[in-house]
Amino acid sequence: MSLSTSLNTAISSLATTAEQTSVLSRNVARAGDTTASRKSAEVVTIPGYGVRLASVTRVVNTALFNNVLVSTSSAAGQDAIVSSIEKLQQSLSDTELDASPAAMLQKLSDAIQQFSAAPDSLATAQSAVAAARDMARTLNEATTLVQNVRAEADADIAGSVNTLNTLLSRFESVNAEIVKGTRSGADITDYEDQRDQIIMQISEEVGVKTITRSDNSMAIYTDSGVTLFDTTPRTITFQPTGTYVAGTAGNAVYADGVPITGPSATMGISSGRIAGLAKVRDDIAVTYQSQLDEIARGLITAFSESDQSAVPSLADATGLFTWSGSPAVPAGGTIVAGLAGSISINALVDPDQGGDATLLRDGGINGAAYLYNADGAAAFTDRINEQLDKLGGTQAFDATTKLSSSATLLDLASASAGWLSETRTAANEEAEYRYTLLDRSSEALNKVTGINLDEEMTLMLELERTYQASSKLISTINQMLDTLLAAAG
Repeated sequence: MSLSTSLNTAISSLATTAEQTSVLSRNVARAGDTTASRKSAEVVTIPGYGVRLASVTRVVNTALFNNVLVSTSSAAGQDAIVSSIEKLQQSLSDTELDASPAAMLQKLSDAIQQFSAAPDSLATAQSAVAAARDMARTLNEATTLVQNVRAEADADIAGSVNTLNTLLSRFESVNAEIVKGTRSGADITDYEDQRDQIIMQISEEVGVKTITRSDNSMAIYTDSGVTLFDTTPRTITFQPTGTYVAGTAGNAVYADGVPITGPSATMGISSGRIAGLAKVRDDIAVTYQSQLDEIARGLITAFSESDQSAVPSLADATGLFTWSGSPAVPAGGTIVAGLAGSISINALVDPDQGGDATLLRDGGINGAAYLYNADGAAAFTDRINEQLDKLGGTQAFDATTKLSSSATLLDLASASAGWLSETRTAANEEAEYRYTLLDRSSEALNKVTGINLDEEMTLMLELERTYQASSKLISTINQMLDTLLAAAG
């Protein structure tokens, strides 16, 4: 090997070592950053020249990364569900606070029983009506809360859609830099880290799958196969609903005009925050509202009045409880959407509205034909006991409540509280499981692709030795050339 060739080799080694050290410094600077992957400087040998840096690559593991994406989407969706259910649970189903529909219904039953024991007591009659008023208010407030939870979920969906569109726009910019850098041979590893991080953020909003093409560009699809990005981002649209009442149907989320949530979605998403929020808005909260509505209908039915004429010809009419001012008793076993929000105490019985509480004992709220205590006896209990029997009797309920279609009103209310509690427990357990998978998947990915500071320090020592050896070689060659020049002179 000639001295000039040796000198070229030593100089190229110094330059390459400097480039390797620069890559190593980038790794050290981002040690502990879970979004960073380890970068590696790939060196090649060129005969007659020495060595040079061929490329900078990063450590990747596609399978582990995809596992993290799936776990992220699932955890985000479950988190949205748990958060919403907890709002319902804390305000509606805590029987220990005596504020749930089940607890208030038991209080009403107890008050009616006390009235039956003292039918001549105006105070006891008024206490029973007061318990009924509390019962109606509880159902009204529960309905308001359920619809507020739905409205909040709807607003959060709108926020997620805006976030998703922003992320897809950012993804387009970073993806373009990666494609351009791939064509020119530039170092694109930091851009690839950015792209992975954006995909991770996208997966929080909606479950995704990705495909990397030959030019290093990437396409993104929902977990159901709808395109989110392919060369350009697809537009995600959603029309929020300003106000929710029972029976209001929320709008679907569309990806490039294809519905990905709601009953019309043939390619509906199954994970991500948007999927979780849609499930709360369109399923869980709606089911709970239907249970409240059936409790309200059962109350109206139990306390309704029937025609007491010798030859009854009039239809049953609402008694202690009414709804939306209607005297008609709702049909049995059929949900009336929003009934729990409109149920109220009949003004004719409510002392706070100038009514007479003793009508609860005597009947006649709907006129003389509905009068039970025709003699006006103060000790009359037949009507009170009839209402107690109906309150504790079996009724038919709509099966879409996901509860029994035949039960007593008290059992239905207790089952409703139990259903919400069980739904919350199941959601919490599923969320914990999903977050455990996410933690383990992230840990596994980081072990394979993350930066280990000890390994980087070891490599730094090796580069220092290489640098010293190259410097020594250059110094030696320089001395030999000086000696040759001196001899020639």
